[in-house]
Amino acid sequence: MHTSSEVPVLSEEVREALERRLPVVALESTIIAHGLPRPRNLAVGEELEALVRAEGAVPATIAVVDGVAYAGLDKAQLERIAGGEGVRKLGHRDLAPALATGATGATTVSATAFLAARAGLRVFATGGLGGVHREYAQTQDESADLALLARTRITVVCAGVKSILDVPATLQRLETLGVGVLGFGTERFPGFYLASSGEPVDWTVHRPEEVAAVMAAQDALGGPASALLVANPVAEAEQLDPQLHDRVLADALAQCHARGITGQAVTPFLLGFLVRATGGASLEANLAAVRGNVALGARIAGAWAARP
Repeated sequence: MHTSSEVPVLSEEVREALERRLPVVALESTIIAHGLPRPRNLAVGEELEALVRAEGAVPATIAVVDGVAYAGLDKAQLERIAGGEGVRKLGHRDLAPALATGATGATTVSATAFLAARAGLRVFATGGLGGVHREYAQTQDESADLALLARTRITVVCAGVKSILDVPATLQRLETLGVGVLGFGTERFPGFYLASSGEPVDWTVHRPEEVAAVMAAQDALGGPASALLVANPVAEAEQLDPQLHDRVLADALAQCHARGITGQAVTPFLLGFLVRATGGASLEANLAAVRGNVALGARIAGAWAARP
């Protein structure tokens, strides 16, 4: 059995940045291990860290390696996660058994947010969140991301939620859970591959400093330790063609029904179908969104660190 007294273990660079009140951005590792084909996944992992550095912040990619949770990976650890061999996909509920059994795994949004908050990080940049699944009334299928974010004080920069989900129901659930949502430069909630899901947001901000002010107000209020979502749309020039998206998604959902695919198998099937049926265009839109979120996350972390 493996245990570590420090959870997560901070890389020397991340520890020093926190001690000096320098900006740090948490990054998830699932996109590296399970979201992209090899060897492109490692290149993207390195690219995202470089984007954070280019904006003057320190990247803290989070993962579990041999039963130890890390915030900030060295080159060998990043390569290990990208290698995929025996790398599990870890949600928040999987962390305890992973640490206890010495497993190696990439962290999803819920696990990354949890470990980042434990490490004292305040900003986390990712692609799209999980949410309420279509046909929730029949399946009761909802991502663990939502409940975890309702009790974790962290700012998550995302391109909305994955468009394969029930977006209006997800927004309703976020409201019920008390998770704040800011549209960054938009009055419409982004649709992950699309710049807009068509759903409105209640609050719009335009500068990283405004986000930092909302974060400070959260702390001053002293309410429940819930997250703040910064919904940052992919650039329209880089989004997936909306008509292609709608047509392919309808086909994917029909195939899902026809094949009797349910539960946890639904999301990977739909995402894989989209990549194949769009000739990889959905993957490129996904990556464009992630890049934009990571750069914005670094700017928000900078504004947060710059407060007096």
